[in-house]
Amino acid sequence: MDGTNQTAVTEFIFLGFSSVLYLRLTLFVIFLTVYLLSLMGNTLIIFIVLTDVTLQTPMYIFLGNLSFLEIWYTTATVPKLLATCLAQVVTISVFGCITQYYFFFSMGATECILLAVMAYDRYLAICSPLRYSLLMSLRVCLRFSAGSWIGGFIAPLLPTILISHLSFCGPQKINHFFCDSDPIFKLSCSDTFLVEALGYTCSSVVILSSFLLTMSSYGHIVVTIIRLSSREARKKTFSTCASHLTVVSIYYGTIIFAYVRPPAKYNFTIGKVISVFYCVVTPLVNPLIYTLRNKDVKKAFRKLLSQKRLLLA
Repeated sequence: MDGTNQTAVTEFIFLGFSSVLYLRLTLFVIFLTVYLLSLMGNTLIIFIVLTDVTLQTPMYIFLGNLSFLEIWYTTATVPKLLATCLAQVVTISVFGCITQYYFFFSMGATECILLAVMAYDRYLAICSPLRYSLLMSLRVCLRFSAGSWIGGFIAPLLPTILISHLSFCGPQKINHFFCDSDPIFKLSCSDTFLVEALGYTCSSVVILSSFLLTMSSYGHIVVTIIRLSSREARKKTFSTCASHLTVVSIYYGTIIFAYVRPPAKYNFTIGKVISVFYCVVTPLVNPLIYTLRNKDVKKAFRKLLSQKRLLLA
C-alpha cells in the first residue's frame, strides 16, 4: 500500500483472545498459574544443576541452559498475554513490538538449536559410550552451549532490521497477544514481500534443519537400542532420552505448524491458540518432565531438601 498522506502509527493495540470479561479472567488465572509454575520449575532446575556437583555434566549443563532459556522465552510474551486478559486496551510501541519480535524469535531459534545439540549429546552417550567423555568434554559442551545462543540471536537479526524499516500507518490493532511475524506484516503499509520471504526462509531453515538433525540423532539411538540384547538394557537406555523426545515432539509439532507454511495460509484465530502451546505450555512441560521422570534430578532434589531440613533443625 502507499503510505502517502496517512498518519504514521506509533503504537499497536493487542486484541488478545476475547472481549468477554469472565472468559478473560478465567484465562488470566490459567495462564498466570502456568507461568508461575514454569518460572519456579525452571529456576529450580537451574539451582539444582548449579549446586549439585554430580549433575555438572554435559547433559545437565544443556538442561540448565534450556531452563534458563525457557524463563526468558516465556517472559517475552506472557506478561502481555496476561495484560490482555485484564484490560480491554493493551498497547505496545512500534519499537517495543519490533524488540519483542526479535527477542522472541531469537530465543525460539536458540531453543531449536539447543534441542538439536541435546539430541546429539544423547546420541554420543548411547551410541558411542566409550568415546563420549572425549567427544563431549566440558569444553566442547560449553562451546555447543555458547554456539546455540550466538546462532539463535544471529538468525532473526536481518529480518528484524528490515521490519524496523517498514512503515505502519493503520490499522493499529494486532490480532494476537504478542508481536508475531504475520500480524506485523498485516499492519504494514509498505511492500513486505522481501522481509516476508526472508523471514519465512530463516524460520524454515532453522526449524527444519534443527528438527532433521534432532530426528537423525534419535533415529541412530533407536537403532542402537534395538540392537541391545537385554530387554532391561533397552528399557533403561530408552528411558534416558524419552523425556527429551517428549519435549521435542510438543515443541516442534507446534512451531512447524505455525511457521513452516505459506504466508497466505495463516489463520489468526488458530495461530493464537497454537502460540499458547509453544509460548506457555512447553516452558512448563520442560521442568515437569525432566524432574518427574529423571532419577538423577529427583535424587539431587531430595538431597537438597535434606540439607535444608538439617539447616533448619
